[in-house]
Amino acid sequence: MIRFAFLIIFICSAAWAVEPDEVLTNVEYETRARAISKNLRCLVCRNENIDSSNAGIAKDLRILVRDRIKEGDSNEEVIEFITDRYGEYVLLNPKMSFQNLLLWISGPLFLLLGGLISWRYAKHKGQDSTKELSEDEKTRLKEIMDD
Repeated sequence: MIRFAFLIIFICSAAWAVEPDEVLTNVEYETRARAISKNLRCLVCRNENIDSSNAGIAKDLRILVRDRIKEGDSNEEVIEFITDRYGEYVLLNPKMSFQNLLLWISGPLFLLLGGLISWRYAKHKGQDSTKELSEDEKTRLKEIMDD
């Protein structure tokens, strides 16, 4: 029974994230604020949007989003304002840029490079690096062995 109660509380906790004092009276503004909040990452809760997070900073960001909307900013301006303050990390879906592409490609690239280096090292280590004796060396060695 206690487990069931905790399960219900856990499931419903996301519904309590946006507190009644944060909700805007203008339905259009509230819809915009919710849409923006669902695309912003909570800086405390990894990979959770600020709309469903209970963290204090998420509440502050939700209020900031609503304040910017009330001031007349467009969705893009609100996102740009928050990104300028907190960096691109705050976006759940970051913009496609050279830095992000480099970040995503560098991991597999280094893994491939390391595998290639290991393969080449193992291939050359197994080969015998001794050369065949020339005829002069063979006769000289035979003379030494016969003595």
